[in-house]
Amino acid sequence: MDLNNEIRYLKGVGDKRAQQLNKLGVYSVYDLLYFFPRKYIDYTQPYEVFNAPYDTPCVVKATVLKVSNGVLVRGGKTIYKVMCADDTAQLTLTYFNSEYTVQKLKVGCDYLFYGKIGGNMLNREMVSPAFVDIDYPIKEQPVYSLTQGLSSAMISKYVQTALSLIDNIPDFIPQHILSEFFLPSLDFAIRNIHTGKTPSAVSIAKERLIFDEFFMLQLGMSIMGEDISKHTDITLKNTDISDFINSLSFTPTDAQTRVVNEILQGFCSGTAQNRLVQGDVGCGKTLVGACACFAMAKNGYQSCMMAPTEILANQHFYSFKNFFDKFNIKVALLTSSTRAKEKREILSALQNGEIDIIVGTHSLINESVIFKNLGLCITDEQHRFGVAQRTKMSLKGNNPHIIVMSATPIPRTLAMIIYGNMQISIIDQMPKGRKPIETYFVGTDKRARMFAFIDKHIKMGRQAYIVLPAIDPNENVTELQSVTAYYNDVIQALLPNAKSAILHGKMKTSEKDDIMNRFKNGEIDLLCSTTVVEVGVDVPNAVLMIIENAERYGLSALHQLRGRVGRGEYQSYCILVSDNKGKNVVERLKFLCSSQDGFKVSQYDLENRGPGDFFGKRQHGLPDLKIASMSEDISTLEKSQKACNMILSTDNWQKKYPLLMKKLKKLFEGFIL
Repeated sequence: MDLNNEIRYLKGVGDKRAQQLNKLGVYSVYDLLYFFPRKYIDYTQPYEVFNAPYDTPCVVKATVLKVSNGVLVRGGKTIYKVMCADDTAQLTLTYFNSEYTVQKLKVGCDYLFYGKIGGNMLNREMVSPAFVDIDYPIKEQPVYSLTQGLSSAMISKYVQTALSLIDNIPDFIPQHILSEFFLPSLDFAIRNIHTGKTPSAVSIAKERLIFDEFFMLQLGMSIMGEDISKHTDITLKNTDISDFINSLSFTPTDAQTRVVNEILQGFCSGTAQNRLVQGDVGCGKTLVGACACFAMAKNGYQSCMMAPTEILANQHFYSFKNFFDKFNIKVALLTSSTRAKEKREILSALQNGEIDIIVGTHSLINESVIFKNLGLCITDEQHRFGVAQRTKMSLKGNNPHIIVMSATPIPRTLAMIIYGNMQISIIDQMPKGRKPIETYFVGTDKRARMFAFIDKHIKMGRQAYIVLPAIDPNENVTELQSVTAYYNDVIQALLPNAKSAILHGKMKTSEKDDIMNRFKNGEIDLLCSTTVVEVGVDVPNAVLMIIENAERYGLSALHQLRGRVGRGEYQSYCILVSDNKGKNVVERLKFLCSSQDGFKVSQYDLENRGPGDFFGKRQHGLPDLKIASMSEDISTLEKSQKACNMILSTDNWQKKYPLLMKKLKKLFEGFIL
């Protein structure tokens, strides 16, 4: 069987089931085999009925004593009762509308039942438990993520059908790597992840597949970064920037100074610097970037800074102009809003070397943007740019130095993979005088009180943000607050005298910029917005960040939004509004209330939500981690790093291992040629 065959052609599937599988991301036989179980029912160590834990999923072994006929009850349901027992206690099973299931249970036979134990001391109960024969060969029963119309048993059956038609799954990892790290074949791993007869077999299979994900991700990232990390002629002779530092109206923090020195040393190394600069919102990354650009200009090289939005590009442009006007360093701004005549003048001046630093958006990637002597590329909020975009920007020079900046603190384990080919600098200190942002978690029943709090601060001359998850009302998700409805129904009713405005992504760039500038200038008291304010104009007078439907966001996103306030001298507040009482939601939001540390927040997010909150496959060209956990599988991550280095040190490895390259191209589709 060809693994690329459409799933609908697999025996027993058909068009209807194929559509249901498509909803789970399964379009081909390959996708099915890589649709791993989310957990397993371990039938190897069943409890005695009397000693089984209450209200916790568990396995018990019992003998069927009696199967009753169905009893029709109100609502049209038919209830079936099955009496079971072992040497310790009696067990009653209850099934609803499940005659076919109940008929499988034979009186006098032993079974392993999986479910939650209820009832009392004299008679234990289970409702609709799963079960297998006592002699069932697969003791680790897979449980899959589901959609309506599919069961784990059905998916397991399709997997068995596919595996029965495949003699051997070809292995893309070289044999010497498997031997070095005591890993099984891919064929063994795929078969046992779905049908492991013992917990040990499943564990060995998982180890191999976790290794694969880490290994391929690191290898792919290394290939995409290897053209950057090499020799460069852009080596600075003079890295003394004391005249610039002395011109500042404040003293940089020790962390800023340390990171600037790391960058300046990199400029002198003879190797193209490829550095990630991390730090919380407000830690002073812009100044660090300015120091790097100043050193470049002092040595006759040009610099560019690419930002994801025009709002942020404008902010950097004006910051840089204020920094550099006194030094006669020419700074220009290029965005899609730049008028045609001005754009032609900027492009000409840039090509002639008359512009030292250019700040812009994606417009900087255009082929018409040509530098005379590009020495440094900086991308801000780097997680918003795809890998290919950053690479394309760097190709505009002759191996320029690369600095990517992120206000999304990334856990070191994640950075090890995504930025394995980069130096990492961390600004782990905030400027003096910054007050911690007080963060609270409330329900919508506190909204009137919350608006009184907002009104109080507006009357004191302060400003506020209210962030909502949707632009317009959604008929299918009625609990979601939308910007338009909230503005009209809530803000206008509770704060009719406040100068308020709406901001969202569907608005024209000129409209958004006008509103943000008016907010910055104090002409607007209250901004009702979607997350477009996550990266926006610095407004020191804004002291309130209200986030409705806070359960809809990852902690890192909430932390970013919180960082929009607390940037001035006034005490600031972040209020998380949600009526969701789910245990995980409550724990997450309370954790954010207790922590101001972006790195701790991101580590918590990584452990509880996975890496998708930092990087999306479609936008960034990075394959998903389906089975590996960057918080739990550190030892396997370290092994995969060693294996990656072994491959990269092998001469002509891309031709020597064609199956490996084929797999890489599939995973990094469009990014590795």
